[in-house]
Amino acid sequence: MLSIDDILNIASREAFDAAALELFGWQVRRCAPYRRYVELLGVDPSSVQCVEDIPMMPIELFKSEDVYCADTPPEIIFTSSNTGSTTPSRHMMASLEIYRKSFTAAFRAFYGDPAQWSIYGLLPNYLEREGSSLVYMVDTLIKECGSGGFYLHDYERLVEDMRVDAKPKILLGVSYALWDLAEQYAPCLENTVVMETGGMKGRREEISKSALHDILCRGFGVEKIASEYGMAELTSQAYSAGDGIFRAPAWMRVMVRDVNDPFDHAPAGGRGGIDIIDLANIYSCAFIQTQDVGRVLEDGAFMIDGRISGSDIRGCNLLVHNM
Repeated sequence: MLSIDDILNIASREAFDAAALELFGWQVRRCAPYRRYVELLGVDPSSVQCVEDIPMMPIELFKSEDVYCADTPPEIIFTSSNTGSTTPSRHMMASLEIYRKSFTAAFRAFYGDPAQWSIYGLLPNYLEREGSSLVYMVDTLIKECGSGGFYLHDYERLVEDMRVDAKPKILLGVSYALWDLAEQYAPCLENTVVMETGGMKGRREEISKSALHDILCRGFGVEKIASEYGMAELTSQAYSAGDGIFRAPAWMRVMVRDVNDPFDHAPAGGRGGIDIIDLANIYSCAFIQTQDVGRVLEDGAFMIDGRISGSDIRGCNLLVHNM
């Protein structure tokens, strides 16, 4: 059985493929919702010989099923944000150590040693509820930094604390809170990476990502806006340095499927639904069919264009309702 250390040490496409096939064989036997889904598809697991043939489990099953395959109870259950009209997803995490190792290794891969940074978290809607994997991640990284902190609605104190902090800084926030801060204070941030993690959640009008980034660049006096891509159902995160192009760690792979034929993967550059293999999802399901739309580039980097509307979902969605 693969360990989290085995997964985090993956350094080649061949090693990823071998680990993915091994993990698929293990999870399809032990994760009951995933196994039932594969059976409904009529797929014989022994016939899956390449990564492209591994069935991707619709992310909706995290709302209705216990997607879990460890022998012991989960150490924690992370939940997705809930707008009030939808059922939140539940990610049963067997071990917090797995999550800590994964997000710390990903952060180091893209930003280096956390100790060289100060991280300022502006995540009001996440802080105001329990079960947020994002809050746990940022809180842990802040402790490793030794400086920074969370700020709920006290924008004035946040701006002042960042102004007097001489270390390189990361201001990580949800889109609407960063917009509010930029609009109300227009602070000129020096030596700072501004990183948005999505999420208007009905708090502000929906605008394009490029329009939002233009507003934030002008408001904060920075040249570009970085982004973090993650979700409650994943253990790993991808990062964009500011060009809208996300890069994933070596143990995470993003693919694109045809929204009308979820079993047909699009070539590089094609637009469609986003499928994610996150090998750090050892004890849940590593093979996820998301509801995001985007494109994957030749080098494996990807772009997110938006969400799939309910009317666009075909095929797998019907199977989900029959489980």
